[in-house]
This record gives sequence, C-alpha cells and structure tokens, in this order.
Amino acid sequence: MATKALIFSGRATRYLAEKIAESYGHPLGNVVVTVFSDGEFQPSFEENIRGRDVFIVQSTFSPADNLLELLMLVDAARRASAKRIVAVIPYFGLARQDRKDKPRVSVASKLIANLLTAAGVQRIITIDLHADQIQAFFDVPVDHIYASSIFTPYIESLNLPNLLMASPDTGGTRRAAAYAKFLQTGFVICYKQRSKPNEVGKMELVGNVEGKNVVLIDDIIDTAGSISKAGDLIMERGAASVRAFCTHPVFSGDAYEKIEKSKFTEVVVTDTLPLKFQSDKIKVLTTAGLFAEVIKRALKTKSISSLYQFK
Repeated sequence: MATKALIFSGRATRYLAEKIAESYGHPLGNVVVTVFSDGEFQPSFEENIRGRDVFIVQSTFSPADNLLELLMLVDAARRASAKRIVAVIPYFGLARQDRKDKPRVSVASKLIANLLTAAGVQRIITIDLHADQIQAFFDVPVDHIYASSIFTPYIESLNLPNLLMASPDTGGTRRAAAYAKFLQTGFVICYKQRSKPNEVGKMELVGNVEGKNVVLIDDIIDTAGSISKAGDLIMERGAASVRAFCTHPVFSGDAYEKIEKSKFTEVVVTDTLPLKFQSDKIKVLTTAGLFAEVIKRALKTKSISSLYQFK
C-alpha cells in the first residue's frame, strides 16, 4: 500500500514537506533537531522507520547547514535500518557548479552527488535541475521532474492573445522552444554578455515582440538582474506585456527591489524555496501535488515520465 512510505523533512523545507504529506495522504513524520550552544545540531527520527520506505524532503540552498542536515538525516535513516532512503530535493543547490569552467575549481554538483550516495541515498527526486547532465553525477536513480506540468496550465488559463515565449539567455533556448512547441507559439531569445558573475554587461533581443504578450521562462532567478533587464528590453521593443516564470526563486541581494521596479505584469515561481518577502508582483504555484504523485508512482514502480506532456 502507498501508506508504507514515511515522509520526513529537514528544517529548511518543512513548509513544503507538510503540503506534500497532506497531498500524499499521510501525516509528516516526526523529526527533532537538537541544537547545541556552539551551533552544532543533531537531527533524529522520533518514530520507528525499520524496514520502511523513507522520503526525506530538503532543499540544499544556502547556508551549507541545510545540505549537512540532509546528509545527517540520510545517515540516521540508514543506521535505523530503513528499507529504502529517497532524498526529495526540490532545489538542488550548487547546481550551477556542474563543470570546470576555469582551472583549479571544484565541480561542486558532483561532490554533492558523491556525498549523498556515500551517506546512503538510494534514489533522488528533484525538479528542474540547472543542467540535465547532473543526473549522470549520481550512481543511483534520479527522478528529474519538470515544472512545465505546473506552469503550462497556468499560462493557458491566462488566455493571452498573441502569446510569445522567450528565454532570458541562450542557455535557456531549449526550454523556451519546448514551451513554444507545446503552446503552439513562437519564441525569442535574449543574448547577454556578463561583465562579471551576477552582473549583466550587455543584452540584445533576437526576434520581434511588437504587440505580443511575452512569457519569459527560466529555471532560477538569483539576483533578478538578467530577467529584469530582459523584461525591460522586451517592453522597450513594443511588447504588450511581459511575465516571468521560474522554478527556483533564489532572490538574493536586491532581487525583490529589482522585481518591484521591473515592467513585469507578474513573476510566477514555485515553492521549492521559501520567499523572504511577499510581493504583489510575485505569484507562487505549489509543487506539493506533483511531488506527492511522484512519490506514489515511485513506490508502485509506475512511469513518472508519463506525467509530462513535454519536458
């Protein structure tokens, strides 16, 4: 039965884990984290998990304690004789460090994959990795799911005339093209050159947006510099409106301020990361139902890729 699974959460993503457990139809498991005076902490499962399928929900965003807590929970589950340990990582942190783009740097994504496997993870469930090749860093199965199954129904519900998809950079061309193909629209691309990390030097628009209702698609919004500049450029070129959709709202630095000052009608994100501030321009769509369905299918060894009309 599906109720054989036990869903637990680290402190960073408890707000989402509670919704996943509710959607799944089973109470969230009891985890207690003891914090010592020097900052050291010790998570523990406060119920029997021997011989059970254990799903641990935790995003690995900054600070690094979130990753460490996930590793410790996995290790604790292994030592408590859990039957199977699945890490549900809504936001896989350090995913942008997936290659050696200059000498003498770490490939941090691969390092994290090694750490999780060594701790005892037997399966990974995550959504919209920054780079698909990160799946190959793991020697255990990875269920890589997509926010498109959440975003496309919302885009369709807007009933926007003259809809046009857009990518804020060349790296997201495949993503924008996939949405455009499914929604039967065209797409445009913003080409950017960075003067330094987290700072856009120059941006150009490839394609005509005049009179169009444009939807920018991205996986991560960090400082909001690129996406805001792309939105402003699109409006300057005659678009009727511009919206931004992104899976992971990192929103660091002055990102909220940039979004408030931008020309976006709205910025639509998911709840893979907690928002620090509320904004009338930011709409949050939940991933809880999607993760709950993936957990059910993983338990019943049913197809997960069939959840998506496109990837």
